[in-house]
Amino acid sequence: MSAFRFLNLLILAAALAACAGPGWYAQAISGHYRLMGDRQDIDEALKSGELDPETATRLEQTRDMLAFAGSELRLDAGGSYRDFVMTGQDAVSWNVIAAPEFSLEPRRWCFVVAGCVPYRGYFDPEAAERFAGRLEARGLDVTVSPAIAYSTLGWFEDPLIDTMFRYDDAQLAGFLFHELAHRQLYVRGDANFSEAYASFVEAAGVTAWLRATERQSLAEDWRARKEAGRAFTDLLRQARRDLGRVYASDAGDDWKRREKAARFQALESEYRETVKRRWNGRDYYSGWFARGPNNAQLALAESYLGGVCAFSGLFESANADWARFHELALARSKLDEAARRDWLQQPCGDIASGDDL
Repeated sequence: MSAFRFLNLLILAAALAACAGPGWYAQAISGHYRLMGDRQDIDEALKSGELDPETATRLEQTRDMLAFAGSELRLDAGGSYRDFVMTGQDAVSWNVIAAPEFSLEPRRWCFVVAGCVPYRGYFDPEAAERFAGRLEARGLDVTVSPAIAYSTLGWFEDPLIDTMFRYDDAQLAGFLFHELAHRQLYVRGDANFSEAYASFVEAAGVTAWLRATERQSLAEDWRARKEAGRAFTDLLRQARRDLGRVYASDAGDDWKRREKAARFQALESEYRETVKRRWNGRDYYSGWFARGPNNAQLALAESYLGGVCAFSGLFESANADWARFHELALARSKLDEAARRDWLQQPCGDIASGDDL
């Protein structure tokens, strides 16, 4: 092992491990370096002529997407995405999310760089399932969410992962814009703010990219998915409101348990009806119900979707100027935790202008 590689190991261990146990950060380090060791230089691979045509095409497309991100969205890739990794897997890692039986607040794990976040990631799906099983045995609601992309939040030069190529061009662009947003701005210990920011950049960025590239058919599919996403979010938020009242009540646990089961059953029924009535049978979120809906899944959804309205308002106040938008987002990130949370939770119609920042 070279001195440089050993130094990187020490840095990564310090970055990832805080309250996590040694077994967890050992797998995190080994998984990271396995990925880094399997990297292939994109330029060299394309020149070699040894890539299958589909992979070569997708790699060429990412170059155009990254150029668009830099020139139009003002997102700097730095040295990332010059390499790619072929994993042959459906996901690059698996995140475990957990919440108490009668709460929508997720359990948090703390790490030095990311701060306290509502998930714990594994490179091995079986290890993730074992950990999830231990949490379930303690009475927690648990879900395991596969991660398609990989980000070290700017600590390393991240590679493209073949898992990203399993999706259409709009989704591929979305993955890239989302991860570049994390490199641009990540608030330590505030996953809701960080993910809402990245999710907005992803959605607005893909919309701008589709407009610029004039991919009409792809744009129609993207709009249909976004409309489905908004409808699904409405279903989840109503379920959160209803369950919040159940969990806050003074009734006994048996009653809460029955009401919880009934509300989740109703959520699935509402979803099935929406698929049939509004989406022409397109089952966009079938995976969400595979394990059975629970508090952990609602908590995860809120992390990504809870503050998108706030960032949409901020983008409007920046007059759709991406550089100004990123400046305003950075200013919001420096609010104290309570003020940042209050701003993030405002409904769309109440978002204040960013002119005072």
